[in-house]
Amino acid sequence: MTEQQIDFTVANAGERLDKLVVEQVGDGLSRAQIQALIKEGKVTVNGAQVKSGVKLKGGERISVTIETREEPEEVQPEAIPLVVLYDDKDIAVIDKPAGMTVHPGVGNEKGTLVSAMLARWPEIASMNIVEKRVGIVHRLDKDTSGLMVIAKNDAARLKLQAQFQTRTVDKIYLALLEKLPSTLTGRIEAPISRDPNQRKRMAVVRGGKPAITEYQVIDHAFIGEQALVRVTLHTGRTHQIRVHMAFIGCPIVGDSVYGFRKQRVKLKRQFLHAAELSFDHPTTGERLSFTSPLPVGLQNTMDKLRSA
Repeated sequence: MTEQQIDFTVANAGERLDKLVVEQVGDGLSRAQIQALIKEGKVTVNGAQVKSGVKLKGGERISVTIETREEPEEVQPEAIPLVVLYDDKDIAVIDKPAGMTVHPGVGNEKGTLVSAMLARWPEIASMNIVEKRVGIVHRLDKDTSGLMVIAKNDAARLKLQAQFQTRTVDKIYLALLEKLPSTLTGRIEAPISRDPNQRKRMAVVRGGKPAITEYQVIDHAFIGEQALVRVTLHTGRTHQIRVHMAFIGCPIVGDSVYGFRKQRVKLKRQFLHAAELSFDHPTTGERLSFTSPLPVGLQNTMDKLRSA
């Protein structure tokens, strides 16, 4: 075990200490575990120990000391079923379910896409890349479903990564927004970087990395204010669609991080699905295109909103 100290500044007044710490450093830790850390004096507010339920005024400096386990050096293959849409000696295209983390990390060592890939295609273990990312060319958030292309050898991986870097890969997402945007089509150009006040979040930040998102409203025939949009990514920043949609005041339904504090639609995941993917085959050069329909749970959500 090793100790890690995490420091951050409280952005808003009125937050409970334990709840705020869960939001900031809660990966792999329950609220009860966070409360235990506070009781043990491993969480301080401006250098002082306080109770877990204290209401913060904003501007306080919070320090959290947590014990971290050493991550296992090797990723263990796991026979997890995958929906495979295309498979040859160089690449495969899969339809990732919501709830699956792409590669192992602290608190997410098991049940990942990499573990499933190693079980199905053991040959990818020999790739010249960090083991926890073998075969991975691009990522989807844990609770985003949809299409991903993976590489089975280094030559394919490098050529696919080059396509992502030169933006010749077409990626289309479907997202249900909490509100209808002010225009039915739009282009959002706003730089994204780590949120300076909340380390687990990304934000539109002056001086951040360039990020471009285009959207088109394709359905807003719902009882509420929701709108289904078709989103085109021109860059691939972390949480880009979620951050940009929240930035224009239309967060994604079910997004507990960037969405409304009180969720109006009961959904255990964000309504974001990678529906279309096109790229050039790294060996043959053939343009390949794939589509994935909305998962049943998301389609059911839309049906309920139409008939509510």
